[in-house]
Amino acid sequence: MKIAIDGPAGSGKSTVGAALAKRLHYLYFDTGVMYRAVTLAALQRNIAIKDEVAVSELAEHINITVTPPDQDDGRQYTVWLDEKDVTWDIRSSAVDNNVSIPSSYPEVRAAMVRQQRRVAEPGNVVMVGRDIGTVVLPDADLKIYLIATAEERARRRFEELQKREQSADYSGILSAIQRRDEVDSSRKASPLKPAADAIILDCTHLSPEETTEKTLALVLEKIKTPAQSQR
Repeated sequence: MKIAIDGPAGSGKSTVGAALAKRLHYLYFDTGVMYRAVTLAALQRNIAIKDEVAVSELAEHINITVTPPDQDDGRQYTVWLDEKDVTWDIRSSAVDNNVSIPSSYPEVRAAMVRQQRRVAEPGNVVMVGRDIGTVVLPDADLKIYLIATAEERARRRFEELQKREQSADYSGILSAIQRRDEVDSSRKASPLKPAADAIILDCTHLSPEETTEKTLALVLEKIKTPAQSQR
C-alpha cells in the first residue's frame, strides 16, 4: 500500500506517520524536511527567501538525503544537506518562520515532488506532508488528513522546544503557526487542503498513541475491504 498523511503544521503527522510505518514495517518518509532543508540552505547562503528565481535554482542543485536515524537523540530520521547532518538545524525558529515561502514556489515544489515520487514508487510507504494525497501521490491507497486547533499545535511545538532545552515563546509560536496556515492554504502551487477522498481525523484531544491506533484501524479496514468485496 501507499499511505498519504497530510495536515497543517504541528498536527502530529510526523509522529503518527513514523509510528504507523513502524507498526506496518513500511518505509516512512516526511516530505516536509525537504522544504525545510531548502529553506535552511537559502538562509545559510544568505539568499533572500523572497527571491523565487534564486531559491528555485538552489533547490535544483543541493543534495538532500533522508536516512534512518543514526543517533539516539529522539530523531525519527537523519536529514543530510550536502552531506552535513542538519536534522535539528531544520527545526530552528528561523526555518519555522520562513519555510512557507520556498514551499510556495512552483519550481521548488516540482523539484521536490520528483524525488518524492521516486521514493514512493516501490510501495509499502507512509508518506507525510501537505500535498501528498492531492499532488504527490493522488493514487495513494489510503489518504488521511490530520487536523488540530492552532492553539493545541502551538502547545505541542512549545513543549517540544522546551524538552530540547531551547528558548520558546508560546505566543510567538502560535502566531507563526497561524501565519503558516494562511500561507500554506492560499498558495497557488499545491495549496494545503484535504484530498476529496481523504479521511479527516481530528486529533486535538488525542494523544499520539491514540491517533496512531486510529490510523492503524483505518489501514486494517482498507486492507480487509477488498477481501470482503470478493466473497
